[in-house]
Amino acid sequence: MFIARLIAEPARLAANCDAAIHALEAAGMKVHRAEPLKVHDDVLEVAADHGTAATLRGVLDAQFSPVDLLVSDHAPGVPGVFVSDMDSTMISAECIDELADFAGLKDQIADITERAMQGELDFAEALTERVRLLGGLGEDAIQQCLDERIFDMPGARTLVATLKAHGTETVLVTGGFHQFADPVAERLGFERVVGNRLAVAHGKLTGGLVGDIVDSSVKEAVLRAEVARRDGAASLATGDGANDIPMLIAASYGIAYHAKPKARAAAHGWVEQGDLTSVLKLLGVARGDWVSV
Repeated sequence: MFIARLIAEPARLAANCDAAIHALEAAGMKVHRAEPLKVHDDVLEVAADHGTAATLRGVLDAQFSPVDLLVSDHAPGVPGVFVSDMDSTMISAECIDELADFAGLKDQIADITERAMQGELDFAEALTERVRLLGGLGEDAIQQCLDERIFDMPGARTLVATLKAHGTETVLVTGGFHQFADPVAERLGFERVVGNRLAVAHGKLTGGLVGDIVDSSVKEAVLRAEVARRDGAASLATGDGANDIPMLIAASYGIAYHAKPKARAAAHGWVEQGDLTSVLKLLGVARGDWVSV
């Protein structure tokens, strides 16, 4: 049995529900119910079997798009582990692109970032090249960038605080840099950070990194290790780019957030309309149990 939950405009939910059921049945699936979620009347829950999760996602996407959606083989609930990407997921910027602006290289570096996030370039090679281009930039640009350019995604603090209040272990894992991720994690409430570190000498970026690169394989490994440490607990992952795909697939609930097409296609669901509190709705957390920060 597959359970799909979707958030769309109420009028569109009502108008398209019957058509969606007919489309699913035409695709060979048996729909057992399609009704508002008890704790959120703007969330439609569909239970169906005799098909695949991909079929269910595809039909609902076609019928209700734009839509926030999650498909699982069980009723989704609060996970024991939450692992999230940072740039363009928990914060609204790509840190390396904003940092590059201080060096007068934003267009050049942002183009490499976009191609890497689309899955067109090897992540490690793209990261190494972008960091090399930043060599010689004053270290003080990091703090200025944090102060002026790095803002939380709407709903980020509520999402993290609510999950923590329900006993979820939270980890921020990023292909970006500790110099940004550490203060972001502290502000948002994440308990652990995994990321890269820009090398600095004599007050300037050297153009290199300290230690091994955090890439897609590391992100997936972090999630799997946290799940094992919690005795196989259900897991939630959020991300937006190709570098997040293995982590999104490995999670119990891999949700692509305003994501690139390849990440969206690989995930168990996506948020493309609402803010990060849509994740709480899709998990079935009642609004009265949200923790506002």
